Amino acid sequence: MNIHRLAQWTARWTLSVLVGIALHIHQHGHRLRRRQRVGHRDRGIDPADQPQRHPHPPRAVVWAMLVGALLPGTVAACGPGGKDVTATSRQVHLGADSHGVPLLRAEVRDTLPHDPQAFTQGLEFRGDSLYESTGLVGRSSLRAGRPGKPPAVYAELKAPLFGEGITLSGDKLWQLTWRNGTAIERDPTTLAERRRFTYQGEGWGLCHHRFSGRQQLVMSNGTDRLTFRDPSTFKATGSINVRQDGQPVTGLNELECAPDGFIYSNVYPTDTIVRIDPSTGSVTAHIDATGLLTPSERSGAQALNGIAAVPGTNLFLITGKLWPRMFKVSFVAK
Repeated sequence: MNIHRLAQWTARWTLSVLVGIALHIHQHGHRLRRRQRVGHRDRGIDPADQPQRHPHPPRAVVWAMLVGALLPGTVAACGPGGKDVTATSRQVHLGADSHGVPLLRAEVRDTLPHDPQAFTQGLEFRGDSLYESTGLVGRSSLRAGRPGKPPAVYAELKAPLFGEGITLSGDKLWQLTWRNGTAIERDPTTLAERRRFTYQGEGWGLCHHRFSGRQQLVMSNGTDRLTFRDPSTFKATGSINVRQDGQPVTGLNELECAPDGFIYSNVYPTDTIVRIDPSTGSVTAHIDATGLLTPSERSGAQALNGIAAVPGTNLFLITGKLWPRMFKVSFVAK
């Protein structure tokens, strides 16, 4: 073996070792961050409000830079322009622009008071009434009334249930629970419980979608998957995976099936809303909802969560967990 071939073999061996170490470090960090996120959510804590410690990703980046320095041409293994591919995936999760997906912003048209003790999980209008579901074990509730006013009707969800998303379908009001595997059918007028149904996995967001003369419920579970369910029996009838440029968009939370035919979803735990084509699962727009609260308001609030189309308008009402205000907004070009 001549010196040139020996050098090539050594370089390839070094590359495989370094890449393996980098991937191991990154995967370990990903698992750790996922456990932290689940633990935070279980305690009702917004990970976005916690001190950010990322000891593992920087090491992976250092390894990648070292490999790139040692072996010219290895940068081609990264994304366009030498960007870290894993960083690009995180940007998709957080709602960054990519390959022509429109970037919109939430332009405030009006503000309304909101219960700052409400750990908001779901919002939905029917006529002039706003329905809101709140979470946390022992504090979960369902309420309805004029937006910005004290609720006209109120129902508690007793422990150990953790309230999540809601939607209205005909004479039924459906309410999810987080990890209890229970969907509750209620009377929309009195909020009285009628029946309970079971499902597998976690419950996050829920909305009622009409298409081609048919109706279905759409349910999220915090991943990139949306599950379709029968609005009478709550049985699963299908699902789609939400993608942008082939990459999964995760953290799908509160849902709104809007009159324009799209599904709007809060992306937990960010201030981003994504617009989804329900027939393909493709993200068709990112909506930036940052900066709605003042710094002092933000200090006591948690993640953006809660979106409802305002009947008869092109506006949406949005709020968040423990937010002191709700905002009527339009989505305009950024």
